[in-house]
Amino acid sequence: MTRKDKNTAMSRRIAGSWISTVLSISLVLLLVGAASLLLLNRKSVTDYFRENMQVSVILRDDAPEADAIDYCSSLESRPWVRSTRYISREEGVAQMAELLGDDFLDAFRSAPVPVSIDLTLKAEYVNADSLQKVTAALEADPLVGEVVSEISLIEKLNENLGKVSALIGIFVAVLLFISIVLIGNTVRLGVFARRFTIHTMQLVGATKGFIRAPFVGRSALQGLFAALLAILILLGGLTVLRGQFVQMFDIFTVSTLLQVMGIMVAAGILICVAVTWVLVGRLVGMSRDDLYSF
Repeated sequence: MTRKDKNTAMSRRIAGSWISTVLSISLVLLLVGAASLLLLNRKSVTDYFRENMQVSVILRDDAPEADAIDYCSSLESRPWVRSTRYISREEGVAQMAELLGDDFLDAFRSAPVPVSIDLTLKAEYVNADSLQKVTAALEADPLVGEVVSEISLIEKLNENLGKVSALIGIFVAVLLFISIVLIGNTVRLGVFARRFTIHTMQLVGATKGFIRAPFVGRSALQGLFAALLAILILLGGLTVLRGQFVQMFDIFTVSTLLQVMGIMVAAGILICVAVTWVLVGRLVGMSRDDLYSF
């Protein structure tokens, strides 16, 4: 193989390593961006899920409709109520028919669906202790037959949010390690391809900083490309999810998204520059024989 062919093969290896490093760093930064988005909006996201959990107040079968409507209106003034929705017997029957089929009433002599009221509570009241007090207050009214609330679901929500954060942290750590290894390989290939130039520069007295500068500059550019790619993927994912969770995305403000993008760009450049700075400084300090053999 001629020297030209060797240089061409080396250039291809460097290009392939550069691309694989950018993709790996992009995955890290994508998780960093997702984690940052969740952390910056943790309270808002949690409040969104809490305020969309319903408490069903099932009224007694003999409750007059007029009294039920008045009771529903009175609930709106309670400090822990966010919204109310009155479900008449006819609407309840229609909902059951949609779920079970139009002929489900054939098994009953009278309509088995009572009047009910669906409540959503303010976020600060959606926890196990407060829900017990709210349930007791609702059940104290003589019109109320039963109160159904998903206390266990709320506890699971709080527990799972912590697990998701921990899981994201583990993925970030693993991908960060992979990225550091790939960055190191890319830097090694770059140093090896320019070993004659580096050795000549060392002979004429070039400092480590002078030799390191072009590698660090290219690495910073690599981190910037990776961050931009990760931002595009994140925005694309958010656009797709927005179609499914329109209301939830009202909590993601433009300023928050800009903060997340800034974190991703800063993290991408910092990771690449830090690894390159340390590795090139160590490699340039090697002897001629060590430099040619690594």
